[in-house]
Amino acid sequence: MTLIALGINHRTAALETRERVAFAPELMMTSLQEGLIRIGGEDFAILSTCNRTELYGSGDVDVSRAMLAWLASERGLDETELEASCYIHQGDAAVQHMMKVACGLDSMVLGEPQILGQMKSAFAVAEEAGTISGPLHQVFQQVFATAKRVRTETAIGENPVSVAYAAVSLAQQIFSSMQDVHALLIGAGETVELLARHLREQGVGRITVANRTLSRAQEMAEKFSADAILLSDIHDRLHEADVVISSTASQLPVLGKGAVESALKKRKHKPIFMVDIAVPRDIEPEVGQLDDIYLYTVDDLKSVIEVNLRQREDAADQAEVIIDEGVASWQKQLRGQSVASTIRAFRENLGAVRDAELDKALAALSQGQSSEQVLRQLAHGLTNKILHTPTTQLKKASELGNQAHIRWTQELFGLLEPDQDITEDYADGADKLDDTETSTSTTGTPKDNTLNDSDKQDGQ
Repeated sequence: MTLIALGINHRTAALETRERVAFAPELMMTSLQEGLIRIGGEDFAILSTCNRTELYGSGDVDVSRAMLAWLASERGLDETELEASCYIHQGDAAVQHMMKVACGLDSMVLGEPQILGQMKSAFAVAEEAGTISGPLHQVFQQVFATAKRVRTETAIGENPVSVAYAAVSLAQQIFSSMQDVHALLIGAGETVELLARHLREQGVGRITVANRTLSRAQEMAEKFSADAILLSDIHDRLHEADVVISSTASQLPVLGKGAVESALKKRKHKPIFMVDIAVPRDIEPEVGQLDDIYLYTVDDLKSVIEVNLRQREDAADQAEVIIDEGVASWQKQLRGQSVASTIRAFRENLGAVRDAELDKALAALSQGQSSEQVLRQLAHGLTNKILHTPTTQLKKASELGNQAHIRWTQELFGLLEPDQDITEDYADGADKLDDTETSTSTTGTPKDNTLNDSDKQDGQ
């Protein structure tokens, strides 16, 4: 089984490409279920945000190729062209990448907190769709635990640095006073709520929230003393806005060139500052061609964001150490799972030996043998049966000169001092145990019911 993380992000693909591979929330469950069938893996999850689309899965190595082929087919892209914009991580590297994403270390804005919530949402949707259960389920739990450590043990999230914050910072550079600014926020998700919070902190004069569902817009508006309108009302109210920031999950633009031209006429060509942080874009690119319109996309915010990165670099270094520890913890879990079947078989084997010897003892008691004799015989039989295979294997290890096996046995059972050679003792003990086992009479009664010295040594 191999873990796979395949995706594109703001570093590897232009906005146009990211738009084409983005998944609409309302279609996510169907995409997950159909994708898992097409890919043929064990688990499948999809993370789709404004800056990245990533597919997570588990299966054999060929799963990564199947993922790429499915994504290209699903989005109507040439597979070779898509591959040029993709990155693929496997095994521990996939786990490490997921942790970096969840902690915000791979975001456009270092340490931005929204991505963790988006990742948790992707996990929850995959659970609901029934496409995640085994290995990937456990990986997500380790990812979330590591992200929590990073948030609590470092300063990675203390400074309000995000795409939303960058958008508000850019608005502050354009307007001399935010008190006279009317901001129109399109959408009512987490990003828009963060935008509203930053705007209020910077003293913006008025906020209007527009959303497809009025109740959701009103709920958001109540938190920030804002107005609430429907998306359909934007055309009538657009001319009132000095700042327009849009972040919806719409697959089609919500603002076109014609509507913005009409608003500019009503404003007598007073400029409007616009930021489109949605993927796919909410504002038609042609709007940016209009005079008196200053339109920025998520890609344009990079220069603003870079100024704030230095504040989190030290915290990011600490986060990397925690992530390494998280990966090590995941590796430990895997090793523990790999030995589980061996432990189970070992216990079952010893249980069978115990039951067989116990049956012999009960039969002897029923035949009238003394309890002391039966108990000695039981102890003797258990000791011989349990130690027969290990001592035989140790003898073979000695004959082959495999001191590592012998040393490991010493360490496993705490038998002797590390620098003491027990090769001869074990070789002799194996012979003596074999002799003792063959000395039992046909009635199950040993010829000598007392353990000899070598038996005692082996049974310690």
